[in-house]
Amino acid sequence: MKLHGRVAIVTGAAGGLGRSHALYLAAQGARVVVNDLQAAAAEAVVAEIEAAGGEAIALVAAVNDEASVRGMVEAVMAKWGRIDILVNNAGILRDKSFAKSTIADFRMVVDVHLMGSAICCHAVWPIMRDQGYGRIVMTTSSSGLYGNFGQANYGAAKMALVGLMQTLALEGEKYGIRVNSLAPTAATKMTEGVLSDEALKMLDPGFVSPGLLALVGDHAPTRAILCAGAGHFATADVTLTQGLYLGADAGEALVANWDQVADRHDDLVPAYGFTQAEREEASARAHAFAPVAAE
Repeated sequence: MKLHGRVAIVTGAAGGLGRSHALYLAAQGARVVVNDLQAAAAEAVVAEIEAAGGEAIALVAAVNDEASVRGMVEAVMAKWGRIDILVNNAGILRDKSFAKSTIADFRMVVDVHLMGSAICCHAVWPIMRDQGYGRIVMTTSSSGLYGNFGQANYGAAKMALVGLMQTLALEGEKYGIRVNSLAPTAATKMTEGVLSDEALKMLDPGFVSPGLLALVGDHAPTRAILCAGAGHFATADVTLTQGLYLGADAGEALVANWDQVADRHDDLVPAYGFTQAEREEASARAHAFAPVAAE
């Protein structure tokens, strides 16, 4: 019962991966808020948790509606007095090639995934900060990290969540708030018709959810991107190559030296965004003030 006494909100938890997350966290001792738009389905998940000896409540709220999320958070605080874990899992798909998609669908996907996660984070942030403890998990995707045909809207939203994670992790560090991302591969309603039947059996959501224990426990990292599926786990990073100083008028030189600029040998994971600017300035100063060799 590694999470005994913790209170966890899982969004989009009435089915699929969210249901699996809720059941797993409850099995680890957390009191779980099963959030979804489908009340009956959410209540069914609560019944499953209670039948297994856990504690849970179902709360209907649209993650991209501030008032709705605020009401959910107030209800949780009234019942349990704290919120320790937020798993931003709710999402939708509107898959089409970019040429055939509409901006309305693009906006809707970004609104649910990105804005929904931001709204939920914003609602629990002061609570976690005052507690001096918080664990937040964004649900990113390989479609965002690496791209996937027909998922421009989804990929854009999912990569944006990594950026949100990076900054919230920095801002939350001194308050004991750790923020990570999970990139799952799981068979859910969102993947029906995308993967083969054989792959769907191998990619049961239950193989992904155990990864949450590492991301939300007392010894969780922060700013980690955990890729999980079929019982396999890996981490992903946004890295920066060593690069090459080419000076101000570098257009043709950059083309000629592209392979060296892009060489990933000894690439690094920046501690914060300004690392890039700091290194660029240091490189420019080193070349500007380098001693001239005697002839």
